[in-house]
Amino acid sequence: MRTAVVDFVVNHRNITGGTTFHTWSGVLLRPFEHLSDDEMHAEDLWVYQAQGREGEKRTGYPAISVYHEFRYHPKDVIGGTFDWLYEHLGAFVWVVEIWSPMREAGITNYRYIDWFRDHPASDDLKLIRWSDEKLGGLGHMGWRPYDHPQLGKVEIGGWNRFHAFSNPPPAFLEREIARFPSWLVWQALVSPKLELVHAGAERVGGRDGDDTWKVTLVVQNTGWLPAYVSKRALERKTVRGVVAEIALPDGATLVTGKARDEHGQLEGRSNKHTGVSFWPDYHITDDRMKLEWVVRGKAGSTVGLLARHEKAGVVRASVLLS
Repeated sequence: MRTAVVDFVVNHRNITGGTTFHTWSGVLLRPFEHLSDDEMHAEDLWVYQAQGREGEKRTGYPAISVYHEFRYHPKDVIGGTFDWLYEHLGAFVWVVEIWSPMREAGITNYRYIDWFRDHPASDDLKLIRWSDEKLGGLGHMGWRPYDHPQLGKVEIGGWNRFHAFSNPPPAFLEREIARFPSWLVWQALVSPKLELVHAGAERVGGRDGDDTWKVTLVVQNTGWLPAYVSKRALERKTVRGVVAEIALPDGATLVTGKARDEHGQLEGRSNKHTGVSFWPDYHITDDRMKLEWVVRGKAGSTVGLLARHEKAGVVRASVLLS
């Protein structure tokens, strides 16, 4: 299963993020798993914090760092696929730990992992009361004699971990799952998006029926995230810049520029400070790119233009030489 997931991600270069679902704890987990936030690019941390705030608002789950707030032991770190997605590919990725019986029982301000090592007896009483009142006793089964085929006469009972703790009880399942679609769609909508701003041709000279034209294509990343998605992706060199192509009509020739060439990256809005900031933004149009060619060809013919980015999408335009 994991091999299939890795194969899918590696072969779909347009993926900008991902969310995996686990149980349980009622939290939204983000990288790093093995490093402090101080080791993350500041711009990426700010994005994660913004995504986390949106997740908290839409799901009701707190968004936390695995390394700082979700460790089984202070000397151990947790490893998993989702850290690989960010660390090696630069995709913003989250793990949702579905369901929190403690929260349902009215237990507040508890530390997710630490609570299992030490908590007051009053928390246990709250859980028992919740099981009796809301689950009809499904969460905690009374102890009863049982004749075990190997062990003989024993007693069985206690917490029903499968139906009360590790998974939402059946009556709560639909409600719990309904928390997440809105946030997942929001994550998709902040992805980079390449859009057309302008495509045109201007006559700059000519002779003997063959005119010379300056062909221009302007594209913009209108997404919130930069085209490269994260600073981690830039550091790991996992994403190419904008690739531009020009297709000439029969008889036309390219005077300057390349038929296919790779250019730089496009910023988004996630790394921009607000309009009331006291320091200036010296790169206010770094979300746009202007591409130019000089073409010799007959008036009335059509030039095809294409700009594509493996994360931000594809833009196509046809320009009439007139």
